[in-house]
Amino acid sequence: MINGNALSLLAIQWSWSLDGWIVLVGALAAVSSALLGNFLVLRRMSMLGDAITHAVLPGIAAAFFITQSRDSLTMFLGAVVVGILTAFFTEWIRTTGNVDEGASMGVVFTSLFALGLVLLVQTADNVDLDPYCVLYGAIELTPLDTVNVFGHLVPRAAMILGAVTIINIVFVIAFFKELRLTSFDPALATTMGYSAKWMHYVLMVLVSVTAVASFESVGSILVVAMFVVPPAAAYMLTDRMGIMILISAIVAACSSMLGHVMAISVPTWFGFGSTTTAGMIAVATGIFFVFAATFSPTHGVLVKAVRRQVLSLTILCDDIVAYLFRAEEIDHRTPTPGEVQENLLTTGTALRLAIRMLRRSGELQSGTTSLELTKTGRRRGQRLVRSHRLWEQYLVDRAGRGTDRIHDQAERFEHFTDRELRERLSKQTDAPKEDPHGRPIPDEHE
Repeated sequence: MINGNALSLLAIQWSWSLDGWIVLVGALAAVSSALLGNFLVLRRMSMLGDAITHAVLPGIAAAFFITQSRDSLTMFLGAVVVGILTAFFTEWIRTTGNVDEGASMGVVFTSLFALGLVLLVQTADNVDLDPYCVLYGAIELTPLDTVNVFGHLVPRAAMILGAVTIINIVFVIAFFKELRLTSFDPALATTMGYSAKWMHYVLMVLVSVTAVASFESVGSILVVAMFVVPPAAAYMLTDRMGIMILISAIVAACSSMLGHVMAISVPTWFGFGSTTTAGMIAVATGIFFVFAATFSPTHGVLVKAVRRQVLSLTILCDDIVAYLFRAEEIDHRTPTPGEVQENLLTTGTALRLAIRMLRRSGELQSGTTSLELTKTGRRRGQRLVRSHRLWEQYLVDRAGRGTDRIHDQAERFEHFTDRELRERLSKQTDAPKEDPHGRPIPDEHE
């Protein structure tokens, strides 16, 4: 958490004429990438952005080699052409060679990247390639490269990325149904009259243009991160396509703001000046993903852990009730907690918690230390034992299992057997009165 001194320092350092444009450029690059990244994630093509950012090198080198100019438009066009070729070659190799998507990407981008290095060697005396800018871009310098728009100086990167973002938004809205259908079931889309192939190619063209447009400003690290991480975080939070796209855009935009704030403030906590904004934006989106992966209501690690614990306790409660019912049925006695713990191979803590749950639900007698079933608990135990013994009979009659191999399987099945399934089991086994071990099968009662 940022303390008061850090906030004061941030307020002093912050300048909307500089930092505002940096955040806006980062947000435009992030949102434009995230919009298309949703469909890459769903199509299992998440690393296509990484492949394109590597493969555009020969396009940049060839543009300089042909024109002998480092004009931004020339470089951009050269990179876009090669980016589009990357997408086309990847799909062509995958379909004609019948190889995995990842393998086809690897073949294409490594080949084109190697070609780019060869072209750079030919022009090595005239080309300066800064690895730092390639990785992190030059987003901090974007406010200095401006164009005049109706009397206002606007960063050129903001103009380019703004146009790309608008194009991507219009594309996603206009072809949302087609994109959703071709992402989940291309064959069905084709039979319904939608060309999955052409929709794929249009998407790849826009991915290439977006990657190249973002590459100069924010570098390859942030481009790859924004194509993958915000959509992945959104996927953890919802199962609805439209909501997923909206959440990914919000995560991307918020990551830009948080990342720049972190780039300015976090290094000062350790005695440093600042760090790269693009790298911190990637860190920020990673933080959002970790949050989503932890607290997602459907896929979150925490939620899954809680569900596993609840299921484990529910099954333990079933086992306790069934054990107490068998003890009453066979020996007409009430087992002690120690005996139940020893036979069910559970821990003392889990047993105490399960007993507390059973007392609260009215299935164990309260106000006593003995484990005695109530009428409600006895009915539950009866259903569980009936399910168990019907499964044993079914496994012997229909699955041909030996009587020495059926207990463990029936033990697992009994927890997930409802009344309808018990009736079907009874019908399939001719309504037996005893299980294969000669023990009576309890009747079904309401």
